[in-house]
Amino acid sequence: MNSYAVFLRGINVGGINIKMTELKDALGDLPFENVKTLLASGNVVLASELTSAAVKERFEKCLRDSFGYDAWVVVLDGARVADLVKACPYPPDDKSTHSYITLSSDTGVLDELFDAGSALGSASNGGVDLERLGPEALAWLAPAGGTLDSPFSKITAKARYKAATTTRNLRTMIKVRDAVAAL
Repeated sequence: MNSYAVFLRGINVGGINIKMTELKDALGDLPFENVKTLLASGNVVLASELTSAAVKERFEKCLRDSFGYDAWVVVLDGARVADLVKACPYPPDDKSTHSYITLSSDTGVLDELFDAGSALGSASNGGVDLERLGPEALAWLAPAGGTLDSPFSKITAKARYKAATTTRNLRTMIKVRDAVAAL
């Protein structure tokens, strides 16, 4: 049995509202066990005999069929979530900054984002502190209270990236890591 974390993109924002109890109920007929939702931002942990690609395919189809929107998710096995949290060079709690991890199933999209963020320069020059964690993730810092106004956040909000990425605060990633480890 494999343990997975599933990160949903774009729910409970922009008119797509899904209650976590409804999500869990919708997943009930799929070959998933120990399904748990975390927070209201679209984080699910589960166990399955399926591969991560098959979990992604079944999960997205369930979302489309049950909730009527063009669903997109990133599925990572539990060990990979732990690796990403460990690899993040930024602190989970800091009074002046917030640490984020942007995930994608499309390596090319993350390559573009990394290049665009790197072109901004370092945070000391008005840019962003940015670190590539692997083919599916990059970590970045934003000033506390100014995440949405940060230059990199504005880049990630562009339509071309929104459909292929999802971002989580490092504290959320730690909670997901712990939940998937407990399966």
